[in-house]
Amino acid sequence: MKKVKKLGSALLGVLMVVSLFATGAFAEGQNANETFRVIIKGPSAERGKAKQTYGTRWDFGNEGFTTTVNAKQFQALSKNKNLTIEKVPEVQLDQMENRSEAKAGKTVAAALPETRTPWGIKAIYNDANLTSTSGGAGIKIAVLDTGVYINHYDLAGSGEQCKDFSQTSYSMVNGACTDRNGHGTHVAGTALAHGASDNLGIYGVAPQAKLWAYKVLNDRGSGYSDDIAGAIRHAADEGVRTGTKVVISMSLGSSGKDSMIASAVDYAYSKGALVVAAAGNSGYANNTIEYPGALKNAIAVAALENVQQNGTYRVANYSSRGNSATAGDYIIQERDVEISAPGSNILSTWYDGNYNTISGTSMATPHVAGLAAKIWSSYPSWTNTQLRTELQRRAKLYDIKGGYSAATGDDIASGFGFARVK
Repeated sequence: MKKVKKLGSALLGVLMVVSLFATGAFAEGQNANETFRVIIKGPSAERGKAKQTYGTRWDFGNEGFTTTVNAKQFQALSKNKNLTIEKVPEVQLDQMENRSEAKAGKTVAAALPETRTPWGIKAIYNDANLTSTSGGAGIKIAVLDTGVYINHYDLAGSGEQCKDFSQTSYSMVNGACTDRNGHGTHVAGTALAHGASDNLGIYGVAPQAKLWAYKVLNDRGSGYSDDIAGAIRHAADEGVRTGTKVVISMSLGSSGKDSMIASAVDYAYSKGALVVAAAGNSGYANNTIEYPGALKNAIAVAALENVQQNGTYRVANYSSRGNSATAGDYIIQERDVEISAPGSNILSTWYDGNYNTISGTSMATPHVAGLAAKIWSSYPSWTNTQLRTELQRRAKLYDIKGGYSAATGDDIASGFGFARVK
């Protein structure tokens, strides 16, 4: 195999466009055949009738259920004073630059990565001479993203679950998680790539962990918040069903708080899963952190650059900052950045079987998810809260002082610091 050239760099983030339909005015001027994903809320009896009439995509109990309706059906629902109907928010990935033009799922002229241990992997292991990684056995990492090319040389055999939550006709399809975008495959590689059968491929943080590839965004990188919420809950339930520890990795987010996703994160945390999410790419102003990373029960991850400043790595300008009103006390509240990890110019697996170098808090998140799996594997009796405390302890050992708003201690840029293997 020959060495592959790395592709161009791009900052990855997400934008959630949230808008509520105005009752009564929504259907005016709409195409009668156009359909809309909505959430319907109200008393149990009224919800039951609506379910029978319109069907159910996701049922969130007293929080409502989601379904798809056309303009005429919306008008009918809006006349029921006992029900409320709102549009389900969409999530969209920013456009990616310099993407591979190869066909998804097809390995193109098998090529070696330019390095088996990218700078972020060496940094999180605190070993400049690192040539391979280990750890994560028995732990599941659920990657909620654009899908994963699970047959990539460096991921083959790791994919234990492959499920699609983004299809129109079904809320979940088993055995399907094709990534035609690249983002999800890149994230998965950073978390748990194993270097391929010949040990000449790329390594992630926890190569012995198993991958649950949950496609919650379509090939254009967009999707619905109810599908993300459903996938979060499903991952937590699968952890309980299989009796295993689950780390949920979400390199997605929005400036607005979605109630379905927030409730799902709380649910997963209560079931023993650890939730890790990107802080967002809306920095570097105060209070720009995105959801679900901003939630108290999710670990928000900031992005570091491979640049030294003030004796430490530097927080990237694009990395979202937390709320200055709640920073500095080493207590995680809503809208706080918690941990930092490598996020700029990260080389990892790509959806065509090759490799790509991209940047963003999306890339920082799987570093922490992989580290969590590696630690949990060594201490399998720990709860998710004990694991989180250990991640925070390790972060304090390497305080980040580089970048806007980075300072000694718990700050809005880097949180507690950079948690590492050693």
